[in-house]
Amino acid sequence: MTAATTARPTVPQAPPEPPPPSELARLGTSVGTLWRRHPQQSLETLGRQVLLGRDAFLALFVSMAKGRFPFKEFLKQCAFMSNVSAAPTVLVAIPVAVVVSIQLGALVNQVGATTFIGAVAGLGVIRQGAPLVSALMIAGAVGSAICADLGSRTIREEIDAMMVMGVDPVRRLVAPRLAAAVLVSVLLCGFIVFVGFATAYLFNVYAQHGTPGSFVGSFASFAVANDLLVALAKSAIFGALTAVICSDTGLHARGGPGGVANAVNSAVVSSALMLFATNIALTQLYNTFLPSKVV
Repeated sequence: MTAATTARPTVPQAPPEPPPPSELARLGTSVGTLWRRHPQQSLETLGRQVLLGRDAFLALFVSMAKGRFPFKEFLKQCAFMSNVSAAPTVLVAIPVAVVVSIQLGALVNQVGATTFIGAVAGLGVIRQGAPLVSALMIAGAVGSAICADLGSRTIREEIDAMMVMGVDPVRRLVAPRLAAAVLVSVLLCGFIVFVGFATAYLFNVYAQHGTPGSFVGSFASFAVANDLLVALAKSAIFGALTAVICSDTGLHARGGPGGVANAVNSAVVSSALMLFATNIALTQLYNTFLPSKVV
């Protein structure tokens, strides 16, 4: 038997397995994945919402200038937003005003300044109570309604059909909701100011046995028109931010009805956080450039 016939075929050797990654490499991979999943997506979402807000404002002004603004949709959205937010606003504004009256009333009693309870409670309701309640109602009631409506249209592919037919969904759907949210927010803030001040007055007079004339007189001595104007301006900004954030979230809803529910949850949480942060920034700017007068 020759050597050629007795030689066995060689079996190819498997390549050696690479060494397992070190702990530092795994940590770097985890950090890179975390950046792509959370902060990077957050920045992309923020940029997309900024662009949507710019397009919505441009579409709003252009359509009004050309006389093609969808007033029927605007009035429909105003009525719907008012319907879903009016009753919760009253139910939240009353206990907030009562809590403000209780806490501030106890504080002024401790320092012996009971004659200033009207100024403290009234200004507390106007400057902070009304904007905060307005932010909660706008984010919870108005924002969820906007996101649910646009999200359901998205998963039914109505938005895609509008784009195929040459209809701009930003001009047709987002712009009227933006204008309606701003208007309803301003009206809600004025309503909250009235209900909150009336509640604080009644609670101070009938529950804390205060003097009606002292309450109204101290409030009139310290309150200025800028306080109400700033509260209304805050509410208008809150309405615009909520409309943009919730519209963007609804237009990018995915995954059927469950995806719409997740989009609504995300929109409400994002809107509430953004509105509270904006309230802090606007309050600080107001106190910096327009400080309170000394009486």
